[in-house]
Amino acid sequence: MLNTIAQFFMVMSSLFLAVGRPLPRVLPAEREDIAVRQLKLEAAAAFQRHTTLPQTTEGWTAWRQELRERIVRETGMQEDHTLPLDTKETGRIQRQGYSIRNIAFQTRPGVYATANLYMPDGPGPFPAVINMHGHWPGARTGDMVQATAHELASHGYICLNIDAWGAGERTTTPGTAEYHGANLGASLMNAGVTLMGMQLTDNIRGVDLLCSLPQTDKKRIGATGASGGGNQTMWLTAMDERVKAAVPVVSVGTFEAYILNSNCVCELLPSGLTFTEEAGILAMAAPRALKICNAEKDASKSFYPSEMLRSYKAAMPLFQLLKAGDRLQYQLFDTTHGYWPEIRSTMLGWFDQHLKHTGNGDAVPLPNTALLPERQLLTFPALQRDSNVLSTAAWCRQAGSEWRANMLGHDRLDVKEKRAALKAVLKAEQPLQLKKLHTYTPEEGWDRLALETTDGELLPLLHRKPRKRENGYVVLSHSGGKDSIPSDRIDALLAQGYGLVLADLWGTGEQSSETATKTDGSLPRFHTLSRSALWLGHTLQGKWANDLRLLTGFLRSHYGVKRIILEGYKETGMASLFAAAMESGVHKVVAHNSPVSYQFANRQGVDYFNMAIHVPGILPWGDVSLAAALTGREVELIAPVDMSGNPVGGLPLKFYRDEFQELRKRCRQRGQLIVRTTDNNDNVEK
Repeated sequence: MLNTIAQFFMVMSSLFLAVGRPLPRVLPAEREDIAVRQLKLEAAAAFQRHTTLPQTTEGWTAWRQELRERIVRETGMQEDHTLPLDTKETGRIQRQGYSIRNIAFQTRPGVYATANLYMPDGPGPFPAVINMHGHWPGARTGDMVQATAHELASHGYICLNIDAWGAGERTTTPGTAEYHGANLGASLMNAGVTLMGMQLTDNIRGVDLLCSLPQTDKKRIGATGASGGGNQTMWLTAMDERVKAAVPVVSVGTFEAYILNSNCVCELLPSGLTFTEEAGILAMAAPRALKICNAEKDASKSFYPSEMLRSYKAAMPLFQLLKAGDRLQYQLFDTTHGYWPEIRSTMLGWFDQHLKHTGNGDAVPLPNTALLPERQLLTFPALQRDSNVLSTAAWCRQAGSEWRANMLGHDRLDVKEKRAALKAVLKAEQPLQLKKLHTYTPEEGWDRLALETTDGELLPLLHRKPRKRENGYVVLSHSGGKDSIPSDRIDALLAQGYGLVLADLWGTGEQSSETATKTDGSLPRFHTLSRSALWLGHTLQGKWANDLRLLTGFLRSHYGVKRIILEGYKETGMASLFAAAMESGVHKVVAHNSPVSYQFANRQGVDYFNMAIHVPGILPWGDVSLAAALTGREVELIAPVDMSGNPVGGLPLKFYRDEFQELRKRCRQRGQLIVRTTDNNDNVEK
């Protein structure tokens, strides 16, 4: 009786401490931004490693081929010059000395791009330029982009203006502009490609189109663009040797400068800084002609002239090695970010020298041209576009369905092999190692701990022992940090006698980055940290899963417990599941409002999850149901949703439950799936 009374008061005391009071801090309020320091140090080291380029022509040839193959793998770009272009012309406008054709052409099997083809009058042969746009209003028809094409055509160049993937007439809703550079574009990574890879594929096909024209001199192809279009120019020139001269504008800097900046995901090469720097990409253009134009008043550090010069100086020795030192040049302009007339004059002079073989490369006067209204340049002026002009949302749904069908096409799955592949996809092959345990004075009933890892992380924890050892621990995490964990959930678990650990995973809570949060601005949370981590060969899901694996091992070794439950919300719910799929020491996983599948759902609601949710290549590996099957344990999904945050129930829920059951059998694993929907109905699969 006395024991019962004592236990009652212990529970009531715990509840009192947990309700209505803020959780104690573990680390000092004034602290260093460790996440930023880690990422910047990694990036600085990567710059040092990757700006020493080969010093012999033989070494360069082999290195360039290896680098090109790695870029193809990491971006998911496709290169098929035999694929029919199937060009469809929907309108033509005659101007003085040239015409403009409104077209669509095939870039991937069954996928078409919208574009304008500016054609000088006459039989040719003419030099030709592909002109790629950045994040400008109007996409390919925007003022600066359109002006460039008019001036090139008036000056005797064929010019192809192409809508970048997900822009112009290729948005979700025809005629409605959207930003493709955050969660929407990042969704492509889950399906095994990148926005950069989609753009590269399109632009290589654009060169195919130019080369297919009888009026084109195929040995005189150029490429240009500003901002995001300049970035595309650099990558296209590196990957397609048919481009003989290029002018990337307000876009060249260093990859190191991308770290902790909020650039578009179209400028993201996953793991890029583990094998190259921007100097290497510039050097891939050698010995062809490359003129870099940067703005002295550019607001983005990624494109500061000082950053560009670091890459330029590192790339120049390679051009000199190939006796092409005069073909790599740069010029600074007293302008802001943009493709301004004085820069376009310089571009024309550069192309005249290297494509027409006239002049000395100096700027030439711009011809007088007039811009056209956007509606006249549209491939589908009534906004009734062809069904093969796919948006990002449509392509992701299609590709995801194909990968899921492939996953279910195997009679038996090798658990060891799939776990190793999952670690590779998550970039979590190397588990964290505990260097030291730091303990601090208990506060408000919580033990305050921090786990220092060998890579410099300090993982802050609030700890409460279980009422009985056999009850074990529940490890709670939230992408908003421990203060975002619902207090009623903490109360309920304490009342049930569980031990609790509240963890601030890397980049969250007391480990959050004030710098990254400011840089995100109006973008989804973790935009900056996620992009930066991906450049350096990490994923946030992998970093969080490794934190949880370290914590699980610590609880087992330090407290001697066997029963450990990982419980997370939304994005950390997935990290908990991945940790359990990789680590056999987890008893159960509980995920609140987490996705039942990485399959793309709807454009509306695409920002329900923050940028930490994305895992490049997760659908080619498998999906949520496969990760759940690999745990061999109980997995509880509370109020599950799709990737757009829509509740999943009824027949769709049955589909995922059946899929889990089938994959569990193919993996020869035990375990069960428990789904608790918002109406508190329980659906159990054992």
